[in-house]
Amino acid sequence: MGELNLYGVYVPILLIQSMLAYVLLKIVMLGTDRLVDQGWIVWPSIFNLCLYVVLLFLVHWLFIMCAI
Repeated sequence: MGELNLYGVYVPILLIQSMLAYVLLKIVMLGTDRLVDQGWIVWPSIFNLCLYVVLLFLVHWLFIMCAI
């Protein structure tokens, strides 16, 4: 991975990726909340956790592809 030096403070790249994935999760949750209300998603907390992990993987993959 690595880290980013911002004015003497080292910030891990994974922290930046996780914050970006969280913002994307909040945007996607606007659409999935309707599915929860209609009963299509049984356990919303587990679904949101899995969705966050998938988004984190995608953001991490994009960071790797942009670095090559």
